[in-house]
Formats: sequence, structure tokens, C-alpha cells
Amino acid sequence: MRAVGIKTLNSRLSEFLRIASQGETVLVTDREKVVAEISPPQPHRGDVVADAMLAEAVRAGWVRAPLVSLNGKSPSPPGVDSLASILSELDADRGDR
Repeated sequence: MRAVGIKTLNSRLSEFLRIASQGETVLVTDREKVVAEISPPQPHRGDVVADAMLAEAVRAGWVRAPLVSLNGKSPSPPGVDSLASILSELDADRGDR
């Protein structure tokens, strides 16, 4: 574990990010007080930012993971008809007017 001041971190950010990517935690200090940590990604994080953010949202309960059918396509939500079916029903209802 290493500690670095904000000014030094600002001027050598790439170096400290490389250190963190190799598994070491870097403590960021401001006037000898720890204000942040830079640490390597957790094992459950995805390699792509969008994947990591989505995984975090699922873990936090903000969203539910999608269901994927065996053919690889996402199924329609239960109880929802196709757009064509809804539009034809709407046309039939409007035809009475």
C-alpha cells in the first residue's frame, strides 16, 4: 500500500494508476489525511465500463438482470403483445367510429 498527496497524484497519475492495476492500493492524502483510495478492480467487475456499471446496478438492486431465452433473443415481457397486434387492435377499435 502506498500513500500519495493530491499534488503528486495529479502530476504522476498514470504511474499510480499502473501501480493500482498491478494489485496495489494507493491512498490519496490531503494534508496527511486520507481522502480517497485507488485500488485494483474487484474480481466481479467487467472489463468494459458499461458492463461494470450494469453489474453494479444489478448488485445494488437498481435494475434486474435481463432474461435470455435459449435462442439468444430477449423474450418479450409477459403479457405484452407485439406492436403489430396492438396496432391492428387499435385500428379495429377506431374503425367503429
